[in-house]
Amino acid sequence: MFNQPRYPKKIFICIIILLSITVVPFAILESNLKPTIVAIAKAEAELIAVKAIQDAVNEKVAKSVEYKDLIFIRTDNRGRVVLMQANTIKINSLAAETILDIQRSLSKLEGKVIPIPLGQALQSQLLAAYGPKIKVTLVPIGTVKVKVADDFQQAGINQTRHRLYLNVFSKVKIIIPLVTDNIEVAAQVPIAETIIVGEVPQTYLNLDLGRGK
Repeated sequence: MFNQPRYPKKIFICIIILLSITVVPFAILESNLKPTIVAIAKAEAELIAVKAIQDAVNEKVAKSVEYKDLIFIRTDNRGRVVLMQANTIKINSLAAETILDIQRSLSKLEGKVIPIPLGQALQSQLLAAYGPKIKVTLVPIGTVKVKVADDFQQAGINQTRHRLYLNVFSKVKIIIPLVTDNIEVAAQVPIAETIIVGEVPQTYLNLDLGRGK
């Protein structure tokens, strides 16, 4: 009696070998590339979110904000600055309006897709623009917080520059196939400045104001 051919067993062995050659290296490659892909996605998402924040703040500032509206300056009879005081009502109003503008700006990023070429994940200068695209989706999450800050910088002989900033903090989620992660987004945007001639006054009510929703 003749033995029947063992083709099914041979086919099964061939399939195992084929899977070992293709799937296992791919899994290893994916495991090694995943941290790099996530890092690139975070960097791209942060750049886009920060630009959205800066555009929203700059549009608001360009339309409605001047230094004299935010800081009251008092001088003596010789023209020397003796008192600087923050206009807390105006500053709080600006912060509240800016938060709404930033939230509207960030909401436009909902579902935005960032295509990252696989060659870029391989960190190859020659292949950076090639390869299949890995799609990264952005989702704004959480709240926007705004804090007003300032600093004094020497601007020349007997002159000091006083600059006001908005420090903005928010979060964005990135969604990659099989991976999701959150990133903290922080941006500092200058909103007004002036030059003080003479010494900075001893009496200065510092800006220690923050606001979030």
